[in-house]
Amino acid sequence: MNLLLAKRFGRSSEKSPSEDRQPGLFDEAEEIKETAPEAADEEESGEESSTVTGHGRRKPGRKPLPEWLPRDEVIYDLPEMERTCDVDGSILVKIGRGSSEQLDIIPARVRVIWHVRIKYGCPHCHQGVKTASVPPRPIPKALATAALLAHVVVGKFADGLPLYRQGDILTRAGIDLSRTPRRTG
Repeated sequence: MNLLLAKRFGRSSEKSPSEDRQPGLFDEAEEIKETAPEAADEEESGEESSTVTGHGRRKPGRKPLPEWLPRDEVIYDLPEMERTCDVDGSILVKIGRGSSEQLDIIPARVRVIWHVRIKYGCPHCHQGVKTASVPPRPIPKALATAALLAHVVVGKFADGLPLYRQGDILTRAGIDLSRTPRRTG
Protein backbone atom coordinates (compact mmCIF):
# COMPACT_ATOMS: atom_id res chain seq x y z
CA MET A 1 0.00 0.00 0.00
CA ASN A 2 2.85 2.43 0.83
CA LEU A 3 4.42 1.82 -2.58
CA LEU A 4 1.18 2.66 -4.38
CA LEU A 5 0.71 5.85 -2.33
CA ALA A 6 4.33 6.89 -2.93
CA LYS A 7 3.97 6.26 -6.64
CA ARG A 8 0.72 8.21 -6.84
CA PHE A 9 1.46 11.14 -4.50
CA GLY A 10 5.29 11.12 -4.43
CA ARG A 11 7.79 12.80 -6.72
CA SER A 12 6.73 12.59 -10.33
CA SER A 13 8.88 10.90 -12.91
CA GLU A 14 9.68 14.22 -14.55
CA LYS A 15 11.51 15.53 -11.49
CA SER A 16 15.07 14.43 -10.90
CA PRO A 17 15.58 12.40 -7.72
CA SER A 18 18.55 14.51 -6.66
CA GLU A 19 18.54 18.28 -6.32
CA ASP A 20 22.21 18.40 -7.41
CA ARG A 21 21.50 16.97 -10.85
CA GLN A 22 18.99 19.67 -11.88
CA PRO A 23 20.68 22.22 -14.14
CA GLY A 24 20.63 25.82 -12.95
CA LEU A 25 18.84 28.42 -15.01
CA PHE A 26 21.33 31.27 -14.55
CA ASP A 27 24.60 29.39 -14.01
CA GLU A 28 26.37 30.51 -17.18
CA ALA A 29 29.13 32.34 -15.32
CA GLU A 30 29.88 29.34 -13.11
CA GLU A 31 29.89 26.98 -16.10
CA ILE A 32 32.36 29.20 -17.95
CA LYS A 33 34.60 29.36 -14.90
CA GLU A 34 34.52 25.57 -14.51
CA THR A 35 35.33 24.93 -18.19
CA ALA A 36 38.10 27.53 -18.56
CA PRO A 37 39.58 28.52 -15.19
CA GLU A 38 42.54 30.34 -16.77
CA ALA A 39 40.21 32.63 -18.77
CA ALA A 40 38.25 33.44 -15.62
CA ASP A 41 41.47 34.24 -13.77
CA GLU A 42 42.45 36.71 -16.51
CA GLU A 43 39.08 38.45 -16.23
CA GLU A 44 39.39 38.78 -12.48
CA SER A 45 42.93 40.13 -12.67
CA GLY A 46 41.81 42.91 -15.04
CA GLU A 47 44.04 41.89 -17.96
CA GLU A 48 42.43 42.27 -21.34
CA SER A 49 43.15 39.91 -24.18
CA SER A 50 44.96 41.60 -27.05
CA THR A 51 43.65 39.21 -29.69
CA VAL A 52 40.05 39.76 -30.67
CA THR A 53 38.58 37.37 -33.21
CA GLY A 54 35.39 37.78 -35.17
CA HIS A 55 34.97 41.54 -35.05
CA GLY A 56 36.80 44.83 -35.14
CA ARG A 57 36.72 47.24 -32.28
CA ARG A 58 34.37 50.17 -32.50
CA LYS A 59 35.65 53.69 -32.42
CA PRO A 60 34.29 55.72 -29.53
CA GLY A 61 31.76 58.41 -30.35
CA ARG A 62 28.75 58.69 -32.55
CA LYS A 63 28.35 57.19 -35.99
CA PRO A 64 28.90 59.74 -38.77
CA LEU A 65 25.95 60.93 -40.80
CA PRO A 66 25.64 59.48 -44.33
CA GLU A 67 27.80 61.14 -46.98
CA TRP A 68 24.95 61.36 -49.50
CA LEU A 69 23.01 63.88 -47.40
CA PRO A 70 23.34 67.46 -48.67
CA ARG A 71 25.38 69.66 -46.37
CA ASP A 72 25.09 73.39 -45.72
CA GLU A 73 28.22 74.87 -44.18
CA VAL A 74 27.78 77.62 -41.62
CA ILE A 75 31.05 79.35 -40.74
CA TYR A 76 31.47 81.18 -37.44
CA ASP A 77 34.43 83.55 -37.49
CA LEU A 78 35.77 86.07 -35.03
CA PRO A 79 35.18 89.73 -35.88
CA GLU A 80 38.27 91.73 -36.88
CA MET A 81 38.33 93.53 -33.52
CA GLU A 82 38.70 90.25 -31.57
CA ARG A 83 41.56 88.82 -33.66
CA THR A 84 44.28 90.21 -31.41
CA CYS A 85 46.06 88.40 -28.58
CA ASP A 86 44.97 89.44 -25.09
CA VAL A 87 48.48 88.87 -23.71
CA ASP A 88 50.80 90.74 -26.08
CA GLY A 89 48.44 92.40 -28.61
CA SER A 90 49.77 90.63 -31.72
CA ILE A 91 47.43 89.69 -34.56
CA LEU A 92 46.06 86.13 -34.33
CA VAL A 93 46.54 83.77 -37.28
CA LYS A 94 44.22 80.97 -38.35
CA ILE A 95 45.58 77.63 -37.04
CA GLY A 96 42.75 75.23 -37.75
CA ARG A 97 39.05 74.54 -37.72
CA GLY A 98 36.75 72.80 -35.29
CA SER A 99 33.64 71.29 -36.76
CA SER A 100 30.56 69.38 -35.73
CA GLU A 101 27.50 68.08 -37.55
CA GLN A 102 23.83 68.48 -36.78
CA LEU A 103 20.98 66.71 -38.50
CA ASP A 104 18.22 69.07 -39.60
CA ILE A 105 14.90 68.39 -41.27
CA ILE A 106 12.71 70.76 -43.22
CA PRO A 107 9.09 69.63 -42.84
CA ALA A 108 6.97 69.08 -45.93
CA ARG A 109 6.99 72.17 -48.04
CA VAL A 110 3.47 72.99 -49.12
CA ARG A 111 2.84 75.28 -52.05
CA VAL A 112 0.03 76.27 -54.38
CA ILE A 113 0.44 75.90 -58.11
CA TRP A 114 -1.52 78.65 -59.80
CA HIS A 115 -2.59 77.55 -63.29
CA VAL A 116 -3.18 80.56 -65.51
CA ARG A 117 -4.76 79.93 -68.92
CA ILE A 118 -4.29 82.75 -71.38
CA LYS A 119 -7.25 83.43 -73.64
CA TYR A 120 -6.96 84.86 -77.15
CA GLY A 121 -9.74 86.37 -79.22
CA CYS A 122 -10.16 87.85 -82.68
CA PRO A 123 -10.22 91.66 -82.50
CA HIS A 124 -12.22 91.95 -85.72
CA CYS A 125 -15.03 89.43 -85.61
CA HIS A 126 -15.14 88.91 -81.85
CA GLN A 127 -16.07 85.27 -82.44
CA GLY A 128 -13.02 83.01 -82.33
CA VAL A 129 -11.83 82.66 -78.71
CA LYS A 130 -9.01 80.26 -78.01
CA THR A 131 -7.67 79.20 -74.61
CA ALA A 132 -4.43 77.40 -73.83
CA SER A 133 -4.94 73.89 -72.51
CA VAL A 134 -3.57 72.58 -69.20
CA PRO A 135 -2.09 69.12 -68.73
CA PRO A 136 -4.56 66.51 -67.46
CA ARG A 137 -4.88 66.03 -63.69
CA PRO A 138 -4.68 62.65 -61.96
CA ILE A 139 -8.19 63.23 -60.56
CA PRO A 140 -10.28 65.62 -62.64
CA LYS A 141 -11.23 68.89 -60.85
CA ALA A 142 -9.29 67.84 -57.72
CA LEU A 143 -7.07 70.13 -55.64
CA ALA A 144 -4.36 67.49 -55.28
CA THR A 145 -1.39 67.17 -57.61
CA ALA A 146 0.23 63.84 -58.39
CA ALA A 147 2.95 64.60 -55.83
CA LEU A 148 0.39 65.25 -53.07
CA LEU A 149 -1.48 62.04 -53.92
CA ALA A 150 1.79 60.08 -53.81
CA HIS A 151 2.61 61.65 -50.42
CA VAL A 152 -0.81 60.66 -49.04
CA VAL A 153 -0.53 57.09 -50.35
CA VAL A 154 2.98 56.62 -48.92
CA GLY A 155 1.88 58.09 -45.60
CA LYS A 156 -1.12 55.78 -45.43
CA PHE A 157 0.34 52.50 -46.62
CA ALA A 158 4.09 52.72 -45.93
CA ASP A 159 4.01 54.81 -42.74
CA GLY A 160 0.64 53.66 -41.38
CA LEU A 161 -0.76 57.20 -41.02
CA PRO A 162 -4.56 57.21 -41.24
CA LEU A 163 -6.12 59.83 -43.48
CA TYR A 164 -7.58 61.80 -40.56
CA ARG A 165 -4.09 62.18 -39.03
CA GLN A 166 -2.71 63.39 -42.33
CA GLY A 167 -5.56 65.90 -42.41
CA ASP A 168 -4.65 67.00 -38.87
CA ILE A 169 -1.02 67.51 -39.96
CA LEU A 170 -2.16 69.75 -42.80
CA THR A 171 -4.50 71.63 -40.45
CA ARG A 172 -1.57 72.35 -38.09
CA ALA A 173 0.31 73.72 -41.10
CA GLY A 174 -2.56 76.15 -41.69
CA ILE A 175 -4.31 74.28 -44.52
CA ASP A 176 -7.92 73.46 -43.76
CA LEU A 177 -9.26 70.82 -46.12
CA SER A 178 -12.75 69.41 -45.99
CA ARG A 179 -13.00 65.69 -45.33
CA THR A 180 -16.13 65.28 -47.40
CA PRO A 181 -15.81 65.26 -51.16
CA ARG A 182 -17.78 67.75 -53.20
CA ARG A 183 -20.60 66.33 -55.19
CA THR A 184 -20.62 67.34 -58.82
CA GLY A 185 -23.63 67.53 -61.06
